[in-house]
Amino acid sequence: MLTVRQSQERGYADHGWLKSFHSFSFAGYYDPAHMGWGNLRVINEDRIAPGTGFGTHGHRDMEIISYVMAGNLAHKDSMGNVRGIPPGDVQRMSAGSGVQHSEFNHAPNETTHFLQIWIEPSVKGIAPGYEQKTFAQAEKRGALRLVASPDGAQGSVTIHADAALYAGYFDGAEAATLEMDPARKGYVFLVRGELEVNAQTLRAGDAALIEGERQIALHGGKDAEVLVFDLAA
Repeated sequence: MLTVRQSQERGYADHGWLKSFHSFSFAGYYDPAHMGWGNLRVINEDRIAPGTGFGTHGHRDMEIISYVMAGNLAHKDSMGNVRGIPPGDVQRMSAGSGVQHSEFNHAPNETTHFLQIWIEPSVKGIAPGYEQKTFAQAEKRGALRLVASPDGAQGSVTIHADAALYAGYFDGAEAATLEMDPARKGYVFLVRGELEVNAQTLRAGDAALIEGERQIALHGGKDAEVLVFDLAA
């Protein structure tokens, strides 16, 4: 079964310096029908205004992935990491027993547009950890490139969660399929463009919630960038 949730159905918050769409209940947005999907707990599509950002704050026992679409996200944390995250990079922060960090857009005239993704960990109380890798667009062109997994397979970042994350770009005749265990859940988030997912049309910001399926088939892309999750039920 595949259920489409359209972009405009998401929660929305406008803080002036931050504009954020919430796929699942988060902060001031609460919808008991959308508390998460499998062990995927948060997808926030954030736009941070120039010269602003999130001050230092804490997390615990969560796998947090940042995926930047435009601009650059400056990250600083209590583990000593000071990094910039550009488009094409995937950052993983394991909050574990507790971590403090800040995220900022230092550009004077460019908005930072990124996805903040939280996945519930399979183990709690571990030491906090950080990892960041670059994935070339060519690796994702017309294909689903594994970018996060429990064992770091294929050079992906390693998450302490029973989940895998794939990224891809699709246009024209480009197509790909992902075999699924029907006992697990799938989640497809369309970052931009238009794409057919199991014969259902998604547009930018739309998502497909998938359960009981053996395959996720992607085709008919129009300048599409997509994230696909394989999740514990």
